Amino acid sequence: MAGDRCATRRISSDRCGTRRFLVGKAGNVTRGLVVVSGAAGFVGRALCAHFVSTGVPCRGIVRAEPPGSSARDTPVVLGDLATTPDERLAAAVEGAFAVVHLAGRAHVLRETAPAAAAACHAANVIATQRLALAAAGAGVQRFVLAGTLKVHGEASAPGRAFRADDPYAPQDAYAQSKVDAERALVAACSGTPMVPILLRLPLVYGPGVRANFLALLDAIARRAPLPLRSIDNRRDLLYVGNLVSAIAALLDRPEPPRGAWLIADGEPVSTPDLVRRIAAALGVAPRLWPVPLPLLEAAARLAGRRAEFLRIASSLAVDASPLARLIGPPPFTLDQGLAATAKWWRARHAI
Repeated sequence: MAGDRCATRRISSDRCGTRRFLVGKAGNVTRGLVVVSGAAGFVGRALCAHFVSTGVPCRGIVRAEPPGSSARDTPVVLGDLATTPDERLAAAVEGAFAVVHLAGRAHVLRETAPAAAAACHAANVIATQRLALAAAGAGVQRFVLAGTLKVHGEASAPGRAFRADDPYAPQDAYAQSKVDAERALVAACSGTPMVPILLRLPLVYGPGVRANFLALLDAIARRAPLPLRSIDNRRDLLYVGNLVSAIAALLDRPEPPRGAWLIADGEPVSTPDLVRRIAAALGVAPRLWPVPLPLLEAAARLAGRRAEFLRIASSLAVDASPLARLIGPPPFTLDQGLAATAKWWRARHAI
C-alpha cells in the first residue's frame, strides 16, 4: 500500500514498524504499523486508503498482486494464507502493532455442502489460525477479525435485534467457519499479550461493492420491476466508511477493547424502503410491485432460490449500541452511504 513506504515483495527489509506513535486526525494515538490482510478487496482498499490519508503506516497483504499496481504501491503477495510457509507469514507481520484480518471466503449461494464446508474451513479457519499464531509470535498487540452477524443466525426475531452476547447459531458452512475462526483467534491469543477484537458485520456496502448489492443497484438503475413491495422486515446495513472509522477508532483506543462487537449504520430499513432510498440516491423512480409473500416464496422455491428469498424477506437487526457508546456513533448516515455508493455507480457507468 502507499502508506507502507517499504511495501515490496521483499518484506524482510521492511522497517516501517519502527514508527511507534502517530497522531491521527482525531488526536488519538495509533501505535505503529497496521497489517491489513485482504488489502485488495472492497473493504481492504478503503481501510488502507484511510490509513494512508491519516498518516498511519500500513502494510497490505494479498493473495495475488492486483493488476496495475506500481512498484511503490505493491502489497505483500502471500498467496493462500492457509498454505503459505510459516516464515513468510512471520515476515509479513514483523514489526506490526496490529493486524486487521479482512481476507477470507465469502458466502456462496447454490454451492454443494461438502465443497462449501471444505473451502470455508480452509479460507476462514485455517488461514485465520495461522495468521493469528504468526502475529502472536511476532509480538503483535491487537488482532481485529472481520466476521459476520450470521454467526448468530440467518434472521433476528421480530422486535429483537441480535446482541453480541447472543449464543452462536450458525445455519450453514460459511457461518460455522466464521464461528470456528473466532474460536481459533481467541485460542491463538490465549497466554499472549495479543488482544482479539471480533467484529460481526451485517451486509457491507459502499463504493466498490460487489455481488448482490451491486446487482440490486443495477436492477434499480435500469428500472427493473421488483416484486418486493409487500415485504415488511427490518435489516441493518453497514456503510464501508462507518466500518473503516470503527476499525481505526478501536485501534486508537489506549486500552484494547477485547471481545466481540456488533456494528451497523444504526438505521434498520425494510427491503422495499431500501429500494426506494437507493432509487432516490440514483435519481430514478423505483418500480416496486406488491406480490403476496407466499406466492413470492413459492416462485423462489421453484426457481431454486428460496435461500435468497429468505435473506431478502427476513429481518436481520443489530444492537450496535455498545460499540457506539465506546467509540461514538457512526459518522455517516444510511442516506449518506447510499449517496456515495450511487455516485460511484454513476461514475462506473459514465452516467
